[in-house]
Amino acid sequence: MDMHRDFIDLNDLRAQRQRENGHKKSDAAGSAFNVPIRTISARELRQKEFPPPRFVIPGYVPEGCTLLAGRPKLGKSWLVLDMGLAVATGGTCLGDIACEQGDVLYLALEDNQRRLQRRIDKVLGPVNEWPGSFRCANEWPRASEGGLDAMREWITDAQNPRLVIVDVLAMFRPASGTRDNMYEADYHAIKGLQALASEFGIAVIVVHHTRKSGSDVDPFEKVSGTLGLSGAADTTVVLDRDSNGATIYGRGRDIEEIESAVEFNKDNCRWFVMGKAEDVRRTDERSSILGVLVDADEPMNPHEISIATGANRKCVDQLLFKMAKAGQVRKVKRGLYVHPERPDLIKTQTSTPDKNGKKIRSGTGFRVEGGR
Repeated sequence: MDMHRDFIDLNDLRAQRQRENGHKKSDAAGSAFNVPIRTISARELRQKEFPPPRFVIPGYVPEGCTLLAGRPKLGKSWLVLDMGLAVATGGTCLGDIACEQGDVLYLALEDNQRRLQRRIDKVLGPVNEWPGSFRCANEWPRASEGGLDAMREWITDAQNPRLVIVDVLAMFRPASGTRDNMYEADYHAIKGLQALASEFGIAVIVVHHTRKSGSDVDPFEKVSGTLGLSGAADTTVVLDRDSNGATIYGRGRDIEEIESAVEFNKDNCRWFVMGKAEDVRRTDERSSILGVLVDADEPMNPHEISIATGANRKCVDQLLFKMAKAGQVRKVKRGLYVHPERPDLIKTQTSTPDKNGKKIRSGTGFRVEGGR
């Protein structure tokens, strides 16, 4: 495997640390002013060639800092544990997503070793070998108490550092009491991890909670805290569940927007991607409509179908139009629909309309009102 990195030479860092013998600069803030400021012209920038963003979890977690948020007890820790083990073993996660092998540091700050052992055994099973490249810790200093320095030391010591998981943010961020306003405090809580990930070209996943009440439109507004958290992170991923099922939403600087329907397997406690949420939900909604129509005693209109399925009326109208066009349902007069396997509900009407030309629906067919 080519271990060349585009970001920083780990061997140079190890040698530098040995020369310094652990000595820290006494005035890091003052020395920053000695760094020359460099600019680049647009013409020069245009000539540069950059490699495409590298993914640690293809399609979901690129290199950089990813904030992963979800409701308590929804399964966030199972998700990141599966991701970490997939990277450490060079295996798969989220179903069949293959991961490049590398060293992983998993900070399970809300677990103890007994619980972590039980969880790994559940995910890997009794047959698979447990990877030595998966390092875990149940205690770690906070970011303001040397936690970032300890993380940097692990990165420089690891043979092939690839992924760091912080579970959860509340146990790693600086303790409350800072004078910064709420936005600045949230921003700084993530920025140090984001800078570390960018410096070494690795991925850092930070587990966080969503608030109980949030936007019904934008799932990213459910992330607990201010926008400083998602603003500092390179990528924000939200694991959410509603009446339609569980969904992973993702948005970031280096990824396309994600909205994947997922399912939790209770046997091995692993999450699986079922497909794009829109496609999966549409399939579910179409199945519901077909189920209602095949059991119907008469042709049904969109309002009746909406009530029977519990689906939004507008969505039902749109789906019925598409399904009729595709031949999945049959449309009869006056906007009534039947299942293709229920032609018995379609009756030929040979009545003469009344003076106003009105027909009135009754029973399984139509009757004419008036007429004389």
